[in-house]
Amino acid sequence: MSHWNAIGPRDNGECRPLDLFVTAGQVSDYIGTRALLSSLPNVDWLLGDRGFDVNWFREALKDKVIRACTPGRKLRKVAVKYDKRRHKRRNRVEIRFGRVKDWRLVATRYDWCPKVFLSAIALAATVIYWL
Repeated sequence: MSHWNAIGPRDNGECRPLDLFVTAGQVSDYIGTRALLSSLPNVDWLLGDRGFDVNWFREALKDKVIRACTPGRKLRKVAVKYDKRRHKRRNRVEIRFGRVKDWRLVATRYDWCPKVFLSAIALAATVIYWL
């Protein structure tokens, strides 16, 4: 089963996916994020869950002058500070992913070919967010 990541900035109050990536199997979010890092847009904040808490990713965001609003992993020895009030708004991102998963082909993953699956995600995202 593949895992997919998407990035997209808030633009005029609307969050639209700009880039998609499919990873192999059950892997952590930051694996796919490495592939999407170069295409991150100019934004002030990046909201993420604990799956994005890795040191190299936090450093890469600092280099791009993006503030991470991601809680630290539970096994982290030194706690990471983050804006808890801003992080509560992450549910909006999850709702966006849920809208794409309303498409049966994406939710049930009928096709095991990664290219076809990524195409289905791109088609669903285009119809939902761009048309």
